[in-house]
Amino acid sequence: MLNLSRAWLARLFLSSGLCVAIAAATASAQSSRRVILDEDGSGPGGTGQMAMMLLLQSPQTQVLGITMVSGDAWEPEEVEHTLRMLERIHRTDVPVVPGAVFPLLHTRAEAMHDIAAYGRLAWYGAWGDLADHTGPKPYHGPFVVPPMPEGEPTTKPLHEDAAHFLIRQVHEHPHAVTIIAAGPLTNVALALSIDPDFAELTQGIVIMGGSLNPQTDDPEFTTNPRHEFNFWFDPEAAHIVLRAQWPRIDLTDVDVSIKARFSPQMSAEIGQSHSPAAQYITRYTRDFSYMWDELTVAAWLDPAMITRQRTLFVDVDTAPGPSYGNTLVWDASNKPTLAGPQGAMKPVRVQDDLDLSAFNHFFVHLMQETPANP
Repeated sequence: MLNLSRAWLARLFLSSGLCVAIAAATASAQSSRRVILDEDGSGPGGTGQMAMMLLLQSPQTQVLGITMVSGDAWEPEEVEHTLRMLERIHRTDVPVVPGAVFPLLHTRAEAMHDIAAYGRLAWYGAWGDLADHTGPKPYHGPFVVPPMPEGEPTTKPLHEDAAHFLIRQVHEHPHAVTIIAAGPLTNVALALSIDPDFAELTQGIVIMGGSLNPQTDDPEFTTNPRHEFNFWFDPEAAHIVLRAQWPRIDLTDVDVSIKARFSPQMSAEIGQSHSPAAQYITRYTRDFSYMWDELTVAAWLDPAMITRQRTLFVDVDTAPGPSYGNTLVWDASNKPTLAGPQGAMKPVRVQDDLDLSAFNHFFVHLMQETPANP
């Protein structure tokens, strides 16, 4: 009888422990924040890849997928770099979803024409150096993937396009998914065109884009302060997205992004860690430039690092001419009253300033961590 009691107690203890473990896992899953990152992640390294890793390193997120869009590079090339990065940091559980290769309307030929008509811009992304082919990013065709320094991936992207993936995930998790759009907004605009309810079924969208009045001596912005690459690459998509009925829109623009730069010191500090993400950054990120996408992700993960923001109404100039793709902005007193096909303009929380030391510490610390297995 005594042996039976002990066996029963052992089973009870094991069962109770298992229930506690299941309850803890369930609570953790429920408390995690569901997110899809829509990126133009050229690689290896760079702002897009580091933003992906920052989101994946966070213990508070459930990354449902990474959707790819042409911007800084062509989408097929970005897909391969992203798959390989996920292999290197042991996160092949996260699906990579192919997206739009071309903007809705804007073309490389039009951009080349605008150089002669209105002057050169500083960055053309996937379209290369349009003045000649000897610049820092020589042009190659949209479906060409140049040799990859980090090696070719063995994993494959999801057999679904980005727009339908976005729609499917939002319907499977209604009002529980945030979209972080850190590249041109083509994929998101296509999702909105397919499903008019898409925006309202999300928790909101976080956008890296736009430029208002950046305080800098960088000639890229002093001569053209309303120009920003993501909005300019696909202005029609940005117009559609900014006019949609999102529950919330947060904007990380040029004005705040240029206050954060990746430095050799940060790289060296991250490199002291043996985490896969840290080692990837140390080996492949040599671009010590503005942390556009990293700040976008970090501000969503920890909004307290944004010390000042304004509520504005934002759109994009889609009229042909020298201001094509420029950021348009109003406050509540002078915003347009004419509603578009998707309704009235929505307020946008535009970030103005940040606690730079808090951001730097947050970024370095998270990249040094070796997260638990997902």
